[in-house]
Amino acid sequence: MSGTGPRILVIDDEPQIHRFLAPALEAAGYAPLRAETAAEGLRLAAIRAPALVLLDLGLPDLDGKEALARLRAFSTAPVIIVSARDREAQKVAALDAGADDYVEKPFALAELLARIRAGLRRAAQAAGEPDPGATLRLGALEVDLGHRLARLGGEALKLTPREWELLVVLLKAGGRVVTQRQLLTAVWGPAHAEDAQYLRVYVGHLRQKLGPASGLLRTEPGVGYRLAEEG
Repeated sequence: MSGTGPRILVIDDEPQIHRFLAPALEAAGYAPLRAETAAEGLRLAAIRAPALVLLDLGLPDLDGKEALARLRAFSTAPVIIVSARDREAQKVAALDAGADDYVEKPFALAELLARIRAGLRRAAQAAGEPDPGATLRLGALEVDLGHRLARLGGEALKLTPREWELLVVLLKAGGRVVTQRQLLTAVWGPAHAEDAQYLRVYVGHLRQKLGPASGLLRTEPGVGYRLAEEG
């Protein structure tokens, strides 16, 4: 992957689609992610947090609508269905299941890129998501999303990739409680949604590294965790 812009996850089992889309997306300033099965697509969606997903309905391991339902359980990224299924009922079912748009194969590249731009604009306006290169702050904690750096009182924190993802998910929640299941799915993937022990261990590690600011990371018993200033 050579693009450095917003990540676009392409979940499609046709190699020619990836060969066609990857350079086109990179040329348009995006960073394409490739998945040829639903399982791989869901894994990448969980660990790489794409800005937008292009999803085929005819996947070899799982029907696209089921893949969409599982994706929607943990991700709010815009989803554009790109499929050869052209029946109206298929389109309506996909949109009702949480898709944001629908493009039929074969498609014009210019139209698809326009749909991607529109989807990203709508998502930014609706969710108020921070810019991918923004710096988020909470008390003495400062997180530079663009450079993947976390600082506490100006000093860099040495975080593992999992600790970083956990910190970012909690920080982006803006003080809201994030359930254990949501955190496990976002950081470790859908297959680990019930592995609460993973979460307890990494929360403990993260608290240790936050040191005097560990009080920012609060436990909501039986529910999950949140990052919020004390007081």
